[in-house]
Amino acid sequence: MSKENDKQFVTEITPQGEDFSRWYIDVIKKADLMDYSPVRGCIVFKPDGFEIWEHIKDEMDRRFRETGHRNAYFPMFIPESFFQKEKEHVEGFNPELPWVTEAGGEKLEERLAIRPTSETIIGHMYSKWIQSYRDLPVLINQWANVVRWEKRTLPFLRTSEFLWQEGHTAHETEEEAREETMKMLEIYREVLEEYLAIPVITGQKTKSEKFAGAVDTFSIEAMMKDGRAVQAGTSHYMGTNFAKAFEIQYLSRNNVLELAHTTSWGTSTRLIGALIMVHGDDRGLVLPPKVAPTQVVMIPIGPPKTRDAVVGRADELFAELKQAGIRVKMDDRSDVRPGWKFNEYEMRGVPIRLEIGPRDMENGVCVLVSRITGEKKVVEQANLVEEIQTMLTQVQADMLQRARTFMSDNFYSVDTLDEMKELMENKRGFTLAGWCGSEACEDKVREVTGATSRNIPFQPAEEKHTCLACGEQAKHTVVFARAY
Repeated sequence: MSKENDKQFVTEITPQGEDFSRWYIDVIKKADLMDYSPVRGCIVFKPDGFEIWEHIKDEMDRRFRETGHRNAYFPMFIPESFFQKEKEHVEGFNPELPWVTEAGGEKLEERLAIRPTSETIIGHMYSKWIQSYRDLPVLINQWANVVRWEKRTLPFLRTSEFLWQEGHTAHETEEEAREETMKMLEIYREVLEEYLAIPVITGQKTKSEKFAGAVDTFSIEAMMKDGRAVQAGTSHYMGTNFAKAFEIQYLSRNNVLELAHTTSWGTSTRLIGALIMVHGDDRGLVLPPKVAPTQVVMIPIGPPKTRDAVVGRADELFAELKQAGIRVKMDDRSDVRPGWKFNEYEMRGVPIRLEIGPRDMENGVCVLVSRITGEKKVVEQANLVEEIQTMLTQVQADMLQRARTFMSDNFYSVDTLDEMKELMENKRGFTLAGWCGSEACEDKVREVTGATSRNIPFQPAEEKHTCLACGEQAKHTVVFARAY
């Protein structure tokens, strides 16, 4: 294969600066993460795409279990009457609900919704399981698929069916439930930043943006490379709203019948989309080592006469890396040029490329190449495991720092609607502004700028004192951004 073809492979990806949405689709297709399903808005997760989700899932699940949560599973079909019990909840989800009206050739007496979220069915079950304060707290998580019939879809970020986890807990007191809500939000923040190398803004949603049926909703918001926001996880204090609707009651320590305080919290496969948009570049994916399906790709190089010897040594090194728990792949195909392989694995986001040739064998070394910097490092084969582990750690840390720098460089402070409008039209990123608390002013911001309130950050860079829309005194400092 010629050098021209080596280059052509990369030019098949649209540059981010030319068309970010097209770049995104090009990358996920070229990297073989997914394919389109025959059903509108649904995708097929191919092995690499699904393995990224499995790594995220395993890390989340480990942290959930460490905090006392257990996994269960609830049916995906939910009776229509369940949604009618919590008016705000059904109004929030009704436009997206798909319904089953016939089964076995007969019309059903009651329509069944295909699960958009499970508060109702779980509330029904909790009302049966919880009788006394001794039954509390209930700390359950579910890994499942859900369906929301989206009008506009984008692979991973917004699909009609997606995979997620949803935690649902019940507690004796508001204090315990609120503590749970914040604990789970912090777990999400830790996983995003420590595992996916994605910095986030943590805060509380405004009333218009909170989850349907919740008392308070809290979120983590991530900035993509086009400046748009992705809501990467939410945690909700439900108060006693669902407890009233589904009669989740318990006999208290004072022998009085009380309503339980409930929470729910969730993240989904949209994290894969966020991962791609936060770290990817014009050459394709850039995957953090902790979540990459392949952490190291080994590529033997050199003339045919040395091939057997080089591949033999590479096989020995491969076994050492695998034994050390490193996710390593060998590409020893003889009918594909090394340059094409280099491009391919850069595009797939593999954090480290290992090259070994006949001269390296003679000298007892090999070459490591970092995906994010392109830096080449010659290392002793005798120290290969330690060198790779060190480089993987460094790549992970560097990716988080790069993403933090990008967020900082594209985070603006504004005082007026005109300032925000100009920023949104000419730059990318988030804006920090004051807000009086009026939904009318929040709606005006959306109408004029196309930006929505992302959250009221717990630790804003500065406190704003004037509402950007009406000029009155601000009650909150809010992050606004255009969002996926």
